[in-house]
Amino acid sequence: MARNSPTSKSRYDQPVSPATSAGLAIDARTPSKKLRTRHVTMITLGGIIGASLFVGSANIIRAAGPAATLSYLAGGLLVFLAMRMLGEMAAVRPTVGSFMEYARVGLGDWAAYLVGWLYWYFWVGVIAYEAVVGGGMINGWFPDIPAWAGSLALLAIFVTTNLISLRSFGETEFWLASIKVVAIVVFLGAGVLYAFGLWPDSTFSIGNLWEHGGFMPNGFGGVISSVALVLFSYFGTEIAVMAAAESEDPAKGVRQAANTVIWRVMLFYVGSVLVIVTLVPWNELPAPDVVAPFTYIFSMFGIPGAETIMSLVIFTAVISVLNSGTYSASRMFAALSEQRLAPAAVAKRSKRGVPALAVIASTIGGLIATVVNFLAPSSGIYDFIMNSTGLVALFVYVFIAVTQWRLRAAMTPEEKAQLKLKVWLFPWVNILVILGAIGIVGIMLTTESGRTQVLTSFIAAGALVLFWPLVRRRLRRAPAPVPADASSGGEHASRPAE
Repeated sequence: MARNSPTSKSRYDQPVSPATSAGLAIDARTPSKKLRTRHVTMITLGGIIGASLFVGSANIIRAAGPAATLSYLAGGLLVFLAMRMLGEMAAVRPTVGSFMEYARVGLGDWAAYLVGWLYWYFWVGVIAYEAVVGGGMINGWFPDIPAWAGSLALLAIFVTTNLISLRSFGETEFWLASIKVVAIVVFLGAGVLYAFGLWPDSTFSIGNLWEHGGFMPNGFGGVISSVALVLFSYFGTEIAVMAAAESEDPAKGVRQAANTVIWRVMLFYVGSVLVIVTLVPWNELPAPDVVAPFTYIFSMFGIPGAETIMSLVIFTAVISVLNSGTYSASRMFAALSEQRLAPAAVAKRSKRGVPALAVIASTIGGLIATVVNFLAPSSGIYDFIMNSTGLVALFVYVFIAVTQWRLRAAMTPEEKAQLKLKVWLFPWVNILVILGAIGIVGIMLTTESGRTQVLTSFIAAGALVLFWPLVRRRLRRAPAPVPADASSGGEHASRPAE
């Protein structure tokens, strides 16, 4: 296997595997099969803007008051720094495997195995959760259709969408995400006019930010404790880097994703929350199980059929995340297979460049969790799956911070000078992200639900650790990957010494 050049200390010269290298999995002569920039942008927004914003933001506001905006800003800053680190690595080497590949090169196979499988497990849980929520919404509209039937129908629809082609997935996600973005833009525009008394039947309401117990009615502790919940709302921005690696211009797509996507997402989240706490006194906002905050605000605007419109938007958000979750899980599963950390057959791609078996296997994983929810709701299995994914976001951010730190430290001065996307204040931002993740775990341990998520997440991670010796033995016995066809420009994978 290839090793580092004796004249270079950098690990960036270790090539990634051909099937996970940017664009190599899809014939370069057929750019029509790849994602366009508009697809990459909307895929990212689609994977991150879901019910956590349209519905769950009410819980954050009720806990922190108007200062919930600070919670979203703090969580967004942590994610932005992690995205910047990921962007630096991806700009040098765009790969579908994303941070899993970089962890392999920078830390070793054990890191790739752990973070890759945890990430796949997280998205399988998301697939199940969104399918259950979507099925419940369908049942609410059409009582004759059982919730389980609606859930299974949604799983069937989006496994098919992902199997047809990469472009089919991208186009579906573009339009689903566009509906959400339009709804948020209208919400922000009308909300600003309403807050300043410029909307029909509205009054100047900026005072709601401080007139009901102050801007921070529950103290700084309420803001800090809410950051833990906010952070998980932002998880999904890394999908942009994975999708950019399958776009027509991977390097450009990665840079744009790392530089702009998080700002757009923060604008939507922070802006929307600011509108809500400005228009409605925080302590008068209905609980989300009574009426979603977006629905409540739209009804204030006097828009006819506001409840129906927002129900459809929320449903769109649910199935959009289901769609992008299927994509994320399948691509990570295929990348794991390419590194011999998962069954070899999973990496095989169709003529349209889709890892079909990875898509099917990921959906089956979500299907099992969904069926368990309906057949054995009291078994606790479904709840365990949902809770045990609670720390995956933190695991991913810590691995990104440590990996980028190690790779940057090993670069030559010439390589550092050639970086097109660079992390500022290195390595202090790495330390900040790592300490931030540890701090959030500490915050989670102060609540019963948080302790449950921490415990079950470590149980899931521990189960993976138990299987690592078997996987490592397989890696040592397996032959080195066959180099890609020279015509495709691929290189064979190499592994750092363990």
